[in-house]
Amino acid sequence: MAFTTRSDRTREAILRAARRRFAAEGYERTTIRAVAADAGIDPSMVMRYYGSKDGLFAVAAEIDLQLPDLSEGPRKSAGERFVRHFFERWEGELADGVLVVAFRSAATNEAAAAKLSEVFGGQVRVALARVVADPGEAPARAALVTSQLLGIAMCRYVLKLPPMVAMDTEALVASVAPTVQRYLTGPLPT
Repeated sequence: MAFTTRSDRTREAILRAARRRFAAEGYERTTIRAVAADAGIDPSMVMRYYGSKDGLFAVAAEIDLQLPDLSEGPRKSAGERFVRHFFERWEGELADGVLVVAFRSAATNEAAAAKLSEVFGGQVRVALARVVADPGEAPARAALVTSQLLGIAMCRYVLKLPPMVAMDTEALVASVAPTVQRYLTGPLPT
């Protein structure tokens, strides 16, 4: 039992160090040696647990958006519920740097960009499919919603634009929800 506990602590120390490094330096400039030094372990331990820098990044940037089932409630308020959920996740559990890790790394690394696209595009598309009237429109609607929310996340959490940072969550939800609702249920140009 003690070995498993020590192993779990080592894995967590590596992940915390990796998230800090990836968030501060991006994917390209982060090294296994630097992560290991930050975690207070030998670099071989990072390789043992995660296999490679790509493997470490994949786990460090793992994001489960835990999207709500939008079909559980009125369709006319799905946009507001969706946006509120995003801000609650971003400013709660995801505030530990995972989101910043994903964004900063995606800007400089193709694999990281693919990972971010997979997480947001895939999870959002599945969630929206439950409320979109025409399943054929779900990919386009999900792309519009994703681009809106990722743009806000980039400005608020990575670039830290002062007006975006200063805006409280209720003001953000009130400002963004109508646009997301239109993307969900409004007519799409033909």
